[in-house]
Amino acid sequence: MGVVALILGIISIVLGFTSVLFAWIGFILGIIGIILGTVSKKNAPIEKKGIATAGLVCSIIGTILCLLLYIACAVYINKLGGLNALF
Repeated sequence: MGVVALILGIISIVLGFTSVLFAWIGFILGIIGIILGTVSKKNAPIEKKGIATAGLVCSIIGTILCLLLYIACAVYINKLGGLNALF
């Protein structure tokens, strides 16, 4: 499960640099990666805990990145709508 968490974290990071549509998918994959990374870290033998930790960290970074992208785009669109209302 640690490898799956790592893959989901990497995909989440990549999708965090794309459009807002893909950011939601990356956010969901990041949350799934966090859950799998946490479970894997608890149940993994000592030699596999590094992969589980890397998957957990990548998933957290990807989730935060996707969330920040979505918030930034929402604020930008809100500001754009506010400017058009003035004219």
